[in-house]
Amino acid sequence: MSVLDGIVAGAREDLEARRAVVPEDRLWERAQEYGQRAPAAAEVIDGLRGTDGLRVIAEIKRTSPARGPLADIADPAALAARYAAGGAAAISVLTEPRRFHGSLEDLETVRSEVRLPLLRKDFVVDAYQVVEARAHGADLVLLIVAALGRRELADLIALARKLGLVPLVEVHDEQEAARAVDAGAEVIGVNARDLRTLNVDPDTFARVADRIPAGLVRIAESGVRDPEDAARYARLGADAVLVGSSLVTGDDPAGAVAALVAAGRPA
Repeated sequence: MSVLDGIVAGAREDLEARRAVVPEDRLWERAQEYGQRAPAAAEVIDGLRGTDGLRVIAEIKRTSPARGPLADIADPAALAARYAAGGAAAISVLTEPRRFHGSLEDLETVRSEVRLPLLRKDFVVDAYQVVEARAHGADLVLLIVAALGRRELADLIALARKLGLVPLVEVHDEQEAARAVDAGAEVIGVNARDLRTLNVDPDTFARVADRIPAGLVRIAESGVRDPEDAARYARLGADAVLVGSSLVTGDDPAGAVAALVAAGRPA
């Protein structure tokens, strides 16, 4: 069993436990309520386009399977506010509890503090989780191609759009990029970390980005350690970078985000 398979199996177990407590129709009511005051999906997508410089999606992450414990984030809302002060375009909130020590409560807490678009970052394999994301205040939801069949991916993208969510479709290679494009993804994240092995290949984005048609939003994920990495991704055509570990392990989140934003500005 790969690392990804193990994480997805745990996500399915946790999903069933939550489904037993909160019926999906109740989540739909909350999702529609948030949708009435949420930004339009087109506005969220436009906010990630790097037309005048690289955007930064700053992540709230306590731990990871690859690196272990990263930071004891007692107040995710306060951290999100510091990210916003540094110029982040969006905030990514990990909600997976087993390997990343996140929660939906983190998502709600951050939603109460910042007005930036929020990404629910989790291992989404079921429609319930998409509705759940919207109900707890997300504007984007992560869909990982490697964890989904072709029909599942297309169905979850359609559901996200019905709810007003922007699906951020994550790929790891050229074949997955083709699947994302075929499924109609408008925002595609290229993850340099192979979730089956947890190995990072810094050349992944350069290989895969050319397979993503012009006009779609390209996001570089994993391996952004400093402004030099951000600048390199900007030169390679990334609209945005998703950065977590290097931000939560530093002592100045706002300054670190600002430095990434500055590094990604056109010369």
